[in-house]
Amino acid sequence: MSSAGALALLFTAAFTAATLLPAQSESILVWLSSTHQYPPELLLAAATAGNVLGALVNWWLGKYAARFKNRRWFPVNEKQFAKAEHFFQKYGRWSLLLSWVPFIGDPITLAAGALGVRAGEFLLWVTLAKGGRYALLWAAAEGLF
Repeated sequence: MSSAGALALLFTAAFTAATLLPAQSESILVWLSSTHQYPPELLLAAATAGNVLGALVNWWLGKYAARFKNRRWFPVNEKQFAKAEHFFQKYGRWSLLLSWVPFIGDPITLAAGALGVRAGEFLLWVTLAKGGRYALLWAAAEGLF
């Protein structure tokens, strides 16, 4: 597979995995890394960029959806929204470091948008979390620890 094709595959899988759609990017990263045909820096950059951009889609959806929080049809009632708001007030932006965790990461990124976390701050925390996760995964796959 060409370098461009491999990076596009990894980017797409990582992007999709960060949205609410089911996908698996970790296995693709490990597989591509195991071939030793691609520079690790490019693999990590493609995976991180795709995953962070997917999380940014969630953030945007949360930001947009928050406009409708007082509507009767809105899927989250005022009590639930207040609970999420309290969680963010209690743990702050630190909770975005959990954005990589399966099953809870996507809702955290949605909540961040809905609760008004600024895009720049969101991108900083989420990039640290998701990039760090991919770096650790790569290092483990390479037997570095």
